[in-house]
Amino acid sequence: MMREILGVADEASIRRRWFHDDFFDLFVWQADGGEIVQFQLCYGIDSSEQALVWHKQSGYFLDGVKARKPAGRRTQATEPVTERFGTAARSLPEDIRPALIALVQQFADKKSAIPARRKRFRRASWQRV
Repeated sequence: MMREILGVADEASIRRRWFHDDFFDLFVWQADGGEIVQFQLCYGIDSSEQALVWHKQSGYFLDGVKARKPAGRRTQATEPVTERFGTAARSLPEDIRPALIALVQQFADKKSAIPARRKRFRRASWQRV
């Protein structure tokens, strides 16, 4: 069950939210009207941590992926993550749940390869426990 971590500092005109369970850290950026403009779905531990990242302007990419996946194929690593997120997302607030489920499903359904941005995922200072 994902629970919201309260007290996350906002950016100018952007609300930052952090949700956590025993498998995921989900970071969500929302515009003043509530629209999701970016999210990071983080999973894994320490040096193996990875993230599915989506930004409204630049689309999807993966962080912390050691090897690029073949074009047109999902990796075994991303399939269970997207399925597991579907279950975990049930506990998210209604104002973001449908949009996040749709965005993660859109990632899962993509036929083309999602680019890997970095070999290692790096959290920002506000995203650390």
